[in-house]
Amino acid sequence: MNQISVIIPTYNEEGNIKKLITHLNKITTSNVLEILVIDCGSSDKTVEIVESLGVKAIVSDCKGRAVQMNLGAKIAKGDILHFIHADTLPPVSCFDDVIEAIGEGYEMGCFTYKFDSNFLLLKINSYFTRWDKMWSRGGDQTLFIKRATFEKLNGYRDDYLIMEEYELIERAREKYNFKIIKKDAIVSARKYKKNGYLRVQIANLLAFRMYRRGNSQEQIANIYRRLLK
Repeated sequence: MNQISVIIPTYNEEGNIKKLITHLNKITTSNVLEILVIDCGSSDKTVEIVESLGVKAIVSDCKGRAVQMNLGAKIAKGDILHFIHADTLPPVSCFDDVIEAIGEGYEMGCFTYKFDSNFLLLKINSYFTRWDKMWSRGGDQTLFIKRATFEKLNGYRDDYLIMEEYELIERAREKYNFKIIKKDAIVSARKYKKNGYLRVQIANLLAFRMYRRGNSQEQIANIYRRLLK
């Protein structure tokens, strides 16, 4: 029987984590073995909230989402790993959908998404996640992957500070079947609300182009952090 380990990387997510865990507890199925929150030293009440909800929180010695998710995968006991960002709510049927996709022979995959906003340009952005194009992929869509496949790929690159999910998906799709499940995860539009639509789009475009040009992770991350709050 396939069993899913949900892995959630966090850093100062007290405003989102309760909503996510409550949502996961409501939609969980018999295939969900565990929910693991991997924190990297939050200064707010993230860990306290997680533990009050009966979920295991592990504090990583090293910061960085790639490192956190690799640690979660190492600790996890399930044979399917489902990585979910703290500000994302996966579809109600997500766990059944994951089991179905794995049963169809897919090694990994993701969901489409929409923002928790009625802003027209964000609706257009989210529409493109239905397309099978690499520039439409990202961690906000959640990522599920067979443990064996994840291990063969050696997981996320620990030295990645940004675009870690994009890099893993790009590398994985050279060898493995990937399914885009056309059911929407709900993603927080907080980044757009804080920074404005145009500023976020410029930051994303610069990061993508710098990645393609082979700029260092430090260079890409520094530009991204300078542009966005």
